[in-house]
Amino acid sequence: MPPRHGGNLAWAAAIAGCAPQEILDFSASLNPWGPPASVIAALQAALPTIRDYPDPDCRVLVDALAAGHELPREYFLVGNGTAELLTWVGRECADRRRVYFITPAFADYRRALTAFACPTVPIALTQVQTGFGAIAPSLTPKDAILINNPHNPSGHLWLRHQLQPLLETGALVVVDEAFMDFLPPSASESLIGFVPRYPNLIVLRSLTKFYSLAGLRLGYGVSSPQRWQRWRSWRDPWSVNSLAIIAGVTALGDRPFQEQTWTWLPPARQAFGEALNAVPELNVVTESKVNFLLLQATDSILPLQTYLLQEHRILIRDCCSFPELGAAYFRVAVRRNIENERLLEALRTYYQRS
Repeated sequence: MPPRHGGNLAWAAAIAGCAPQEILDFSASLNPWGPPASVIAALQAALPTIRDYPDPDCRVLVDALAAGHELPREYFLVGNGTAELLTWVGRECADRRRVYFITPAFADYRRALTAFACPTVPIALTQVQTGFGAIAPSLTPKDAILINNPHNPSGHLWLRHQLQPLLETGALVVVDEAFMDFLPPSASESLIGFVPRYPNLIVLRSLTKFYSLAGLRLGYGVSSPQRWQRWRSWRDPWSVNSLAIIAGVTALGDRPFQEQTWTWLPPARQAFGEALNAVPELNVVTESKVNFLLLQATDSILPLQTYLLQEHRILIRDCCSFPELGAAYFRVAVRRNIENERLLEALRTYYQRS
């Protein structure tokens, strides 16, 4: 069976009959320009520090986050990737009357909510794509809502003013902004600045996607200091390792890498999307604001996925783990032009021979 997450190169390599590093991975939505050279150098210099326990409070990284977001350090909690923090979201929501979440949804939302037997209410993306005015009146302080902005797998972006009515309801509002870094500050719709005004808000961010550090596992949350005190009593004392802390501090300070990505992505995404749409059997479903595209094929893409692995050593992300989508949909990361062209040529070959 296909994996539930992108980036499973061991699974892909077993099908392709090659080493994992030989796979061209379009399934994981990581920045193709990373990891930054500055991070690699910092990690190499820091290798001797692995003999010591890491700082359980991640103080140097928290200080960097606080400076970058211009908020007091007490509002930040660093985690072993967003996945760890989502687990504690599940525990936080365990006593809620209802937990709303937008579908199609990242599989880890269901994992975290199911683990703590949270009563869930799915909401179709089509119902709220233009705003939450119809949903907000249903929410009470006993409820919670989990939103992915920008949305995965569609790439849809909600504006701040579209989300703010949810905050006024008193319900717990959890916004997973794992891909928000791919928008430059001038285009960002992050709610992090709203956290001091709304103690019912939790914002989750990833440091692994924009900086291509998925193997290190690093993310952070922004919410009320009182909430973090409670979460610290739940979690492992050393959930974030010392190398991840150093990588995070270095990455946050690498402005040239950030600027390079913000300049490269919009034209690359547009050109890639237009080329994919030119394949008659494929259709880009929505206008993405981030570094991946959701596509619908005329038939199941599982044979295509196998073909791409066995014949071209290319991995795409099927959407079988999104029940609302299924096997006719797949997601691809936006990579460098030469890599995008390699996938496009393989797709054309597959459909021409079919």
